[in-house]
Amino acid sequence: MHIRNPLEWVFGQLAVKGGIATATAEEYWPEQRLHPQVRRISLADMGEALRRGWEDFSAARTDVLFFCLIYPVLALFITAADAWGNILPLLFPTASGFALVGPFFAVGLYEMSRQRERTGKIRWVDSFNVLRSPSAGAILVLGLGLIALFLAWLGVARLIYNFTLGPQPPTSLLGFAQSVFTTGAGLTMIGLGVLAGGVFAVGVLVVSVISFPLLLDRPVGLRTAVATSVGAVRQNPGPLGLWGVLVAMGLVLGSLPCFIGLIVILPVLGHASWHLYRRIVQG
Repeated sequence: MHIRNPLEWVFGQLAVKGGIATATAEEYWPEQRLHPQVRRISLADMGEALRRGWEDFSAARTDVLFFCLIYPVLALFITAADAWGNILPLLFPTASGFALVGPFFAVGLYEMSRQRERTGKIRWVDSFNVLRSPSAGAILVLGLGLIALFLAWLGVARLIYNFTLGPQPPTSLLGFAQSVFTTGAGLTMIGLGVLAGGVFAVGVLVVSVISFPLLLDRPVGLRTAVATSVGAVRQNPGPLGLWGVLVAMGLVLGSLPCFIGLIVILPVLGHASWHLYRRIVQG
């Protein structure tokens, strides 16, 4: 086990005072597997992960749909806040940046798949079992890191807009769209935005693709989880790079129209990410 950092300790104290009984390591991880071993995967492994993700979704379709209504509602709220706040240039960066915090918000789905492996049953209430995990504090710390990256991405996106089409805000959605797609400054903004967004997305993929499910699955510290995630990407740059592209494309498609598709896309990708972790980490 590891020495908790201050944020992990605070979370543990809040959980106790809030009536959430944190499970012991022996209760939460009866297998006590300590040393994760990373293996190489193929495109077939990715296909299998997606197939099993769909099976988990199908096994609890009503429950998962109910649970994941929170995601499109949150996305619509963010969009409305952007429009109301007259920060239209950040509308797309906010929607696309949702992928940066997705791994954190998907931990409940990982836990549902984990519980199905252990018990053969899958229920949306199992997602709250994350709060009992001895690694809940570490998961929170890593999640706050992703939120910080999301806020940094919004700051960079604003700077790119100010450098190209700004700094004055657009007067209308139609006028903004015309400026983006029909002017040199707008096309420059798109190019710089894609480049900067790609850097943030790769960073999140490297840090979180394995770390969140590993923290749920084994009694390892945050440093070990992140290091294992980095090692997994080093051994599987092609497959995991393609996985990142598939996730990004799925989120884009799920956002149209009005983010309704996220009700299906998010749970399927969340469950599939757990099974991808299972294909990568052994031992």
